[in-house]
Amino acid sequence: MLERIFFFLCLPSVLAAQLCKPNAAEGFKVRLSIKTALGDKAYEWNRNQRFLFQAAIAFAMRHRLEQEFNVSNVLVCDETPRVSFWFVVTSPDDPSRLVDKENVELAVRESRNRINNILLLNDATLEFVGVLPTLAVPVEPATPSWLIVFGVVIGIVGAGIVFLLVSTVLQKKCKKKKEGDGEDDDEEARVKSDARSEGVYNSSFSEDEPNTQM
Repeated sequence: MLERIFFFLCLPSVLAAQLCKPNAAEGFKVRLSIKTALGDKAYEWNRNQRFLFQAAIAFAMRHRLEQEFNVSNVLVCDETPRVSFWFVVTSPDDPSRLVDKENVELAVRESRNRINNILLLNDATLEFVGVLPTLAVPVEPATPSWLIVFGVVIGIVGAGIVFLLVSTVLQKKCKKKKEGDGEDDDEEARVKSDARSEGVYNSSFSEDEPNTQM
């Protein structure tokens, strides 16, 4: 009876040792540079910090696959004093089966900022070997892009309408001014013509007057 109890208690550790090992096909190596990131405020890597890391990975897996991952599904092994280790993720439905590497990588990349913030590190000081830098979900602007484009188009159309209206008004004013100048010129020409006509008439009249007297 005691042997069976001991067997079941040791079973998780045995499975973990078999599943998590350096260069595992579905595993990832992690390097942390805590001193570089935090300087004098650097914390010591211990079992509590490891638990925090496992919880962050479990969160990332839940977010990615929408399954009930727990800390026990994140196995850590081959830890070194300079803070590097390997980890694998087991299926919540079958602890003896590993989650494929592609899904784990995508989960880490999608939640990289959250993982970094939890450990007070960044992409340079928390390295997932073989995993590309952050693949954070793009932040959507407060104003939708289509609304911005719509506003720009409306602005251009409005500016065009204003330009046409102003141009039309200016053209009408110029046309009226030209017509007014033309009328003034005609009036001046008519006055001059009348003046010349009167001058000719008076000249003829003065020439006829001596003849009449004779």
